[in-house]
Amino acid sequence: MNISGCEISVNSQVSIVKMAGFRVQALYDFAGEPGTAELSITAGEVLTVTRQNVGEGWWEGVNQAGQTGLFPAAYVQEVKGSQPPAMPPPPLPEAFTDPVQEVNTEDTWGSQGDHQQQPLSSQQSYEGGDYWDDEWDDDSEGGGTQTSQTNNSAYASGQVIPKSGSVGDVSTIGKSDGKGTVGRKNFNRFTTFVKSGGESYILGTVKVAVREEDKVHIYESEKGVVWNPITEPYVCMVASPKKESKLKGLKSFIAYQLTPSFNNIQVSRRYKHFDWLHERLEEKFSLVPIPPLPDKQISGRYEEQFIEHRRAQLQAFVNSVCRHPVLSRCEVWQHFLTCTDEKRWKAGKRKAEKDELVGANFFITLQAPERPQNITDLEQETEKCSKFIHEMDGAIKILMATAVDQTKKHQGPYKREYQRIGHAFSALGLAFREDDSPESARQNLMEAVRVTGNTYHEIGKLFEEQPKLDWEPLADVLHLYKGIISSFPDILTVHKGSLQKRRECEKLAADHKMESSQLSDVVRRTDVISYALLAEINHFHSERAIDFRLAMQNYLKEQISFYQKIVAKLQDALGKYD
Repeated sequence: MNISGCEISVNSQVSIVKMAGFRVQALYDFAGEPGTAELSITAGEVLTVTRQNVGEGWWEGVNQAGQTGLFPAAYVQEVKGSQPPAMPPPPLPEAFTDPVQEVNTEDTWGSQGDHQQQPLSSQQSYEGGDYWDDEWDDDSEGGGTQTSQTNNSAYASGQVIPKSGSVGDVSTIGKSDGKGTVGRKNFNRFTTFVKSGGESYILGTVKVAVREEDKVHIYESEKGVVWNPITEPYVCMVASPKKESKLKGLKSFIAYQLTPSFNNIQVSRRYKHFDWLHERLEEKFSLVPIPPLPDKQISGRYEEQFIEHRRAQLQAFVNSVCRHPVLSRCEVWQHFLTCTDEKRWKAGKRKAEKDELVGANFFITLQAPERPQNITDLEQETEKCSKFIHEMDGAIKILMATAVDQTKKHQGPYKREYQRIGHAFSALGLAFREDDSPESARQNLMEAVRVTGNTYHEIGKLFEEQPKLDWEPLADVLHLYKGIISSFPDILTVHKGSLQKRRECEKLAADHKMESSQLSDVVRRTDVISYALLAEINHFHSERAIDFRLAMQNYLKEQISFYQKIVAKLQDALGKYD
């Protein structure tokens, strides 16, 4: 039993009890969801906090009218404070803090000291409580690792809480800082790789049994180094999101229905299930960028437009995983897609959390070509990849900002301008009504001018709706790749660290401090890591070409259709003057 962990838990509960009963003032309006325990608050309102331990980021309190309910802790500040806080994210439970985040990624592996495999902190933490069955966990915003800098700007711009491994959506792009997307992920693959036995893998001191079905093959082909291709491709539809509740309606959530094509059996998953899966995939695969999930959000979670947009982004995540030769076959993903029994689900969940083949140990499963790799060629290839990622990062940031700008203009200034034109023509039509002459030509003119005014009103509505058809789908693809490329700096650092360790061993061998047979084994294992990196780079470029070709085709088709609709409406109005 972890006695120290119990002491911390007891002490934290005692402190929470002591703090209950203090007064806070609302910084922002919050509309509680009808039919739930959420309490609507208005900016400036004073409330009394009665409980703080109801769930991550949520407090219970009573307003001056005597109404009791839940509200976001980030929306209030203590009355005694003279300045509003910087609004950090809700504090994570102890089980989800990641001590390896503090490690400097530039440290050499030798400075880690211990060559024995260290269990991952996140694996240990799950033993303390069942995250999956936390009755107070919110449907979409519980768990995950958050960074205060990202959250501060996100709260100020729209109450979006980015999770680890997720990146912004079209409504919040460009509202944080002026930097690119690369390097913002809180999950550090290099330190996780080291802590999970990276050096031990390179030196061959880790012995973990690998089942035949867990082996992952890498081949050399005409297109370069590739993962073992998917022999039986499949798809999975994310559909029918519906609002459900628990605890007699006290907490509500949205459940999404997933149906894989290989069995056509539907499973129901909440956002927190996706969140858990994302953490498992990131922990397991050191050299595979995991597609991002939609961002977390506090308010508006049950609005129809938000639910549909989140469903579309979850579909993009699922599509990306289904098409990946490694991710699509891994056991935890298959468990996520197929398990319908609660007991089997919990057993599979705990098995995934205790998986030994994660981080550096995953490389034990790789079956790579025997041909030795040339370090100079590898460094040139990785440098080329690094430059490409840097350029793509900047380009995605610009295009995402453009998507936001165009969406705002379509739904604001463009719509208003065309409706203004419509008002002007409508006013002219009203003026013509004063002419009560029975002459048909003059009456037809009045009607034609009225129709012209209505036409421009309708064109304004077309502008308002258009971003959902062109800019938003394009922004979702950018969201996907913004998250994927944010993983590459860490991935390249993992590979760079393995080559550095290889050079150290070569120096030891030159100084007769390492046997040549040992060096050969080290070289072989670093070659395995290199083959995995090259296979992933090739997969990334292949998928990128497919996704962006389809995204641009869809965008241009929708643009053409949009302007064709405008032309058709103007032609109809013109016909009224015949």
